[in-house]
Amino acid sequence: MSQVFETVYNVPLTCQSCVDSVSKELLKNEGITNVKCDLATQTVSVEGSTPPSQIIESIQNTGRDAIVRGTGKPNSAAVCILEDFTKEVSDLSGQQDRDVYGLARLISTKVDEMFVDLTLTGMKPNGEYYASIRSSGDLSRGPLSTGKSIFTLPKVSCDETGKCQQYVSVPFGIDSLIGRAVTVSPNSTKVFMDSMTGVIARSAGAWENDKYVCSCTGKNIWQEREKAKDRGIN
Repeated sequence: MSQVFETVYNVPLTCQSCVDSVSKELLKNEGITNVKCDLATQTVSVEGSTPPSQIIESIQNTGRDAIVRGTGKPNSAAVCILEDFTKEVSDLSGQQDRDVYGLARLISTKVDEMFVDLTLTGMKPNGEYYASIRSSGDLSRGPLSTGKSIFTLPKVSCDETGKCQQYVSVPFGIDSLIGRAVTVSPNSTKVFMDSMTGVIARSAGAWENDKYVCSCTGKNIWQEREKAKDRGIN
């Protein structure tokens, strides 16, 4: 992949040794052209064509966690959390707390092209799946109400732990995908009630998100990160 974009992460950095460790690990990845670490803001900026999921994994290899704070230029990124709609469990506030089995990050590099960075976890060991962009974002009946497929990604195969990753180009601009659903099914043409699904939502571009405390919960980003990890969002 030759398309270069910038991604910004929050990473716990306490000293120059941290900076050196993170920078060295990231530069092992093919496709990364530049890494900038800022101790004062606890941020790491990465330029290149490497998928964000791979960058996060590299940072985690150093014993630190990472949170994506922004990807690409303004209005050029989106995210989709893939959930299991077969059970509906409400928390005390009445919000649905479904199991999460995947995350799709979408990064625009051209007007009519995006890259999908898909990560699935907790799936069937050695299972094979197809992610599909749907015509609708209606989740009233989970994946069954998302309409027809407008684009199906190539088959992705999970390892023995049920984890798989995919990074692939799709011929769409971001504005045509916001509000549509993504489904993940073992069948290339059909979805089932237990297929994973979620709606594509716009996310921050690089350096657009400086929030440190969530206004709705009062938790800082690392507390929110722990909550997200508990739900399977990595």
